Amino acid sequence: MIEHNPNIIEMHNIVKRFPGVLANDHINLELRQGEIHALLGENGAGKTTLMNILYGLYEPDAGEIILHGKPVHFSSVRDAISHGLGMVHQHFMLVQPFTVAENIILGQPSPRAPLIENLAEVNQRILKASETYGLKIEPQAGVWTLSVGEQQRVEILKALYHGAEVLILDEPTAVLTPPEVDDLLKVLRRLAKDGKTVIFISHKLGEVLAVSDRITVLRDGKVVNTVVTSETDQQSLAHMMVGRDILFSVEKGQSKFGEPLLNVTNLKVRNDRDLVAVNNINFEVRGGEILGIAGVAGNGQSELEEAIAGLRKVESGQIEICGKNVTHSTPKEVGEAGLAHIPSDRYARGMLPDFNVAENLVLERFDREPFTRHGFFDWNRIFQEAQYLVSTFDIRTPSIQTQAGKLSGGNVQKMILARELARKPLVLLAAQPTRGLDISAIEFIHQQLINQRNSGTAILLFSTELDEILTLSDRIAVMYAGQIVGLLDNTDVDINQLGLMMGGSSVTPAESANTRIKL
Repeated sequence: MIEHNPNIIEMHNIVKRFPGVLANDHINLELRQGEIHALLGENGAGKTTLMNILYGLYEPDAGEIILHGKPVHFSSVRDAISHGLGMVHQHFMLVQPFTVAENIILGQPSPRAPLIENLAEVNQRILKASETYGLKIEPQAGVWTLSVGEQQRVEILKALYHGAEVLILDEPTAVLTPPEVDDLLKVLRRLAKDGKTVIFISHKLGEVLAVSDRITVLRDGKVVNTVVTSETDQQSLAHMMVGRDILFSVEKGQSKFGEPLLNVTNLKVRNDRDLVAVNNINFEVRGGEILGIAGVAGNGQSELEEAIAGLRKVESGQIEICGKNVTHSTPKEVGEAGLAHIPSDRYARGMLPDFNVAENLVLERFDREPFTRHGFFDWNRIFQEAQYLVSTFDIRTPSIQTQAGKLSGGNVQKMILARELARKPLVLLAAQPTRGLDISAIEFIHQQLINQRNSGTAILLFSTELDEILTLSDRIAVMYAGQIVGLLDNTDVDINQLGLMMGGSSVTPAESANTRIKL
């Protein structure tokens, strides 16, 4: 970091209102050249709204922005880019059929106008920038061929290519694997060392403490405090975020394991490219048990999840739920057998964004009593159930008739959790249940999963968050290249050994049957 630099940006008394919501309430923020400044807060605290104002996506209702000591007004994103700002959104803005180079120059005026850009020259400039900042990427590669982490590099390169001196990253690690997170943090430190100003929007305390120089905490649209990172800790930051102490672990207690309620035998499943993604997997989950599936994303977890939920064809093997063969069943039939499903992609698989909250909360049960009588919806009963679930699961919504797509990510996830648990499942398939959520929502969902486990439900947990696997699981199955390379009792687990297994190192079949790895 460059020491004692002047403020490059000042935001004074920024106010932004939406119908029924005061998103930013007289916010003041100062950003210095060459620093990584974290913007921390729960979902809905106002972080993204504030940065959308800085980037020209929204206009503030009040307040001003000072850039290099002079007031500025950004009427558009292009205006902000021309002033040296760049933003990498949580949901990438890339055109999948285009190459990396085509995406980077898309929508930008050519310096050779009226002639188009020379792609060979563009490729060379991209390669030079990628080497300078440690963002290794092939300019001629199609975006559709890239991993999520590589696509994020393209977004960062695009901003830098167009002259960004201030780079805003909105929840940049929400969809990354642990190795990709480590790579990103190294890139951000390099950018700051080179004099760039990085704004790191997040709710992940460990990452914020690891990479930032200063932290501004928002709560309910207001600034709680700005602190020097080296002078604070997780507990203090958590208290600032939510206004109370947060438990970073849940008390599971001893569970009395029952009979196996989910049995997977010699399961073989192919991915969308017709390659084997799940290769002769065997495991069982008992009532009152959480079996965690650990592994780097892309090793067959998604295909396994979809196969069990009835969303993907099974090539061979068998899936049993509560003794019933559901190998080739539809999602509805799988649900009727006793399975509830919290999907890894909550927006694509878990909700209907144009339907309201009440309708989403009874999606799996709307066609039966008490919600349907004599072929007609009983809206009074539907609304009563929705109001009960909204209150019980602390789903923050203006109304149960609000469109579900307008909720924050954390509240969407709590809505899905409420709907699935209201079905009183015998088996719960929970995939990435806290991905992209803030610490308060994570604490709540973890406790709900433990309550469900303690009531006798068999839970299969998929998570790329190793801390989550270790916190919740009774046993851990490690997936690599479509196979389970180890099965561990979560009593005394050696993290290094677990990491080796996630990279492909396996234990012997005798060990994996019931392994306890000592620290």
